[in-house]
Amino acid sequence: PPEYSALRPYLAQSSGFQSHQYRCIEFAMGNKNAAMLKPHAHNPQRLVVVQAAFEAPSLYDEALRLLARRGIAVPQSHTDRDWTQPYEASDAVEQAWLQVYRNPKDHWDLYQLGEELTDLEDTFRLWRFRHVTTVERVIGFKRGTGGTGGVSYLRKMLDVVLFPEIWRLRTSL
Repeated sequence: PPEYSALRPYLAQSSGFQSHQYRCIEFAMGNKNAAMLKPHAHNPQRLVVVQAAFEAPSLYDEALRLLARRGIAVPQSHTDRDWTQPYEASDAVEQAWLQVYRNPKDHWDLYQLGEELTDLEDTFRLWRFRHVTTVERVIGFKRGTGGTGGVSYLRKMLDVVLFPEIWRLRTSL
């Protein structure tokens, strides 16, 4: 912590928010927030890349579109939507996944997709937890260099669920 505290003033406003690669990962995972484009406005080339990721369907959006192409009833509101908006969980989408999970022999690849998405989110949650723990260990409860509350902001991110219906369906199995 003392070494990082000595270095931190030189970072100025630098933060993870300024990593265009990380922002593209968050957008691909479905965590869409237009405010996260602003840190990249100063670099037009990077902004184009981040903007494209923001406007593209997320990995989960593509998974739902695949379910629909395979004849699983997924509401059009979830297969043809404004990809820049945060994803909203749906009981109908949960029912679609339940159809897959209740009959994995007939939908093996879709079942495996659901489990791979679960593994991905599980790993992402662990990374977020380790990140907030490291930040708290190193800087305590100081404000984040990017202007957030630091640890308080990162703890809120622990509650972000990227593939909600895949997690919820387990209660119904």
